[in-house]
Amino acid sequence: MGFLITTLIFVVVGIIASLCARICFNRGPSANLLHLTLIITATVCCWMMWAIVYLAQMNPLIVPILNDAE
Repeated sequence: MGFLITTLIFVVVGIIASLCARICFNRGPSANLLHLTLIITATVCCWMMWAIVYLAQMNPLIVPILNDAE
């Protein structure tokens, strides 16, 4: 449930950032395409980093070894 909700939050933030870039930095078709490409790339990269960290915590590769003294 948390994975899906946070993924939707990333999508909404990406859409809002794209719309803000279109409105605030309207300098022509090529510049708009560059801004849109950079925003989409940044959103996807941030989402992938979050997803990898989130999923890595669900099934860790290294299991902690507890000492008998503790």
